[in-house]
Amino acid sequence: MSRFFVPPENIGTSTIEIIDRGDLHHMRKVLRLHIGDEVDISDTERFEYRCRIESLEDDRALLTIVDKQSFAREPKTKVTLFQGIPKQSKMESIIQKCVELGVYEIVPVFMERTVVVDKGNNMARKVDRWNKISAEAVKQCRRGVIPQVRDAVRMSDVMGELKDYDLVLIPYEDEEKTSIKEVLRGENSVSSSDAGLDVAVLIGPEGGFSEDEVAAVAEAGGRSVTLGRTTLRTETAGPAALAMIMYELEL
Repeated sequence: MSRFFVPPENIGTSTIEIIDRGDLHHMRKVLRLHIGDEVDISDTERFEYRCRIESLEDDRALLTIVDKQSFAREPKTKVTLFQGIPKQSKMESIIQKCVELGVYEIVPVFMERTVVVDKGNNMARKVDRWNKISAEAVKQCRRGVIPQVRDAVRMSDVMGELKDYDLVLIPYEDEEKTSIKEVLRGENSVSSSDAGLDVAVLIGPEGGFSEDEVAAVAEAGGRSVTLGRTTLRTETAGPAALAMIMYELEL
């Protein structure tokens, strides 16, 4: 079943209007949908709808709501990934896989060992592209919310945000004592089953974290953890940590 995202203001009590030209083109020319066909619609906030196409024109589609449900595929645990910006196209793969795994939002971070340099508007263009990749990944995995890729920030800016999270994890290659499993199982034993946790995960760039960065995160209440016996690449560490979090806190 094809899925589209429509702002709440275009959703009525019994009908939904689609006016986005990209969606209309996709419906007519790519999917070759017709009057009477059914599609799934998300309002990007709370509800998803099963709808039947009543009219489909170049500039507008009108759909009748057949069924309305709260999001069924969104995890209660809201994970924000603070990702040290990697080289080349690695960020695209990180975003795609983490969106499929249930990430809530992604924040690109310039860290001490980040090699990438922000040249003028180049980073802004990258963020625009990364958000499009997030939106495409959501359609593929049938989630109800499109995780936002926020504007890139400095590591110093991240420190001020960490107090807003229930749990802050920093997978670190030199951590040998505390596993992510220990921390997550401890959190799961005390958290309410009806309320998900807000979790921050910090992943270093190719060169990893500096000792000062790890110390600063620990001082802010973060937990240094190991993801296993092997050292993971930056493009592997984020999805691996997210999969472990979802396994322990959601399944």
